[in-house]
Amino acid sequence: MDSLITAAARALAAGDSLGALKRVALRDDASALALRGIAMAQLGDFARAKELLRKAARAFGPKEAVARARCILAEAEIALASRDLGWPPKMLDAARSTLEAHGDRRNAAFARYLEVRRLLLIGHIYEAERMLADLDPSLFPPVSRTFHGLVLAGIAMRRLRTKEARAALTQAEHAAHQAGIPALMAEVESAARVLNTPAARLIARGDERLLLLEDVEALLESKSIVVDACRNLVRQANNVVSLAKRPVLFALARGLGEAWPGDVPRDLLLARAFGARFVDESHRARLRVEIGRLRRKLRKVADINATKRGFALIPKRGRDVVVLARPVEEEHGDVLAFLTDGESWSSSALALALGASQRTVQRALDSLAAAGKVQSFGRARARRWITPPVPGFTTILLLPTRLPVD
Repeated sequence: MDSLITAAARALAAGDSLGALKRVALRDDASALALRGIAMAQLGDFARAKELLRKAARAFGPKEAVARARCILAEAEIALASRDLGWPPKMLDAARSTLEAHGDRRNAAFARYLEVRRLLLIGHIYEAERMLADLDPSLFPPVSRTFHGLVLAGIAMRRLRTKEARAALTQAEHAAHQAGIPALMAEVESAARVLNTPAARLIARGDERLLLLEDVEALLESKSIVVDACRNLVRQANNVVSLAKRPVLFALARGLGEAWPGDVPRDLLLARAFGARFVDESHRARLRVEIGRLRRKLRKVADINATKRGFALIPKRGRDVVVLARPVEEEHGDVLAFLTDGESWSSSALALALGASQRTVQRALDSLAAAGKVQSFGRARARRWITPPVPGFTTILLLPTRLPVD
């Protein structure tokens, strides 16, 4: 490796993209193409970066398997940064195996971190946690230790373990300062701000207030019955009743929870659960059926009693009832929650992360665009969606996650 390539690589490692380009901008050999691609990625030109990295991978000879694997690794990082979550993970896994076989443990570990971060974005927390357990951060340089801390914090936040998250972010901050890369320090600071941003809204006895993530953790550890409108479930301590696939039942549960300790008129429940404007006996009969189903679902935590006006939720053992909702609620709020991370998303990546069909997500994006809440650029497969930060929205931390059986 010649001196210019070495100098460019050191500049990239220190986050000096322009310094690296000055040294290799006019060269078209494989190593220079790869370094130019990484530099363009650091500058935000992902399309040009991918093109250069693919040229570099083709230019490396058959005996340069490690160099080609590193190009694939860099392309995978670009795919993650540009929210191209459909990028084939098997390619990254094969590149990681090649790097491990040739003793490049640092880049093999980085490949593992990329896999874990992708799993976090699409809600596969259990798989991400298992994969991360195989890595020992003490064996790697400060950059990798920073990524390790960020991933640990991401998992802890989604698990609602705020003390663990703060400890992991402290480790990540220390490692980022050791690495001396400003962009890495900024990423850690951005992750830390999430803990000081309202994550949810508490509705109890007619009053509302915003909660930080640690407040949500304390609430879920309390003895209160929580109607969780972030994940569409009802929980009390270890008793968790998921209503994610029963929207009518959850709408009834939330209505009863918001009115507690009072009751809810039948007409209001019908409007909330079924959207009924004009009520007849068939609607009342359907309401009785759905209330019976909800009563059976909640039998371990609460009863539902009929009153003169409607129905009331009666907690067992005198527990309080509260409703946990998103800070800002509006149609397609889950799509907006992903877009407020500041990155550009494709509709296919959003569909993968949300576990919905691409057509459903596209309709949501079109509706949000018509309301002026999101913008798109590019065309066809290159089309990406962005939005400025939405006041009151935090991150995707309280959205439903995938269970191991999903």
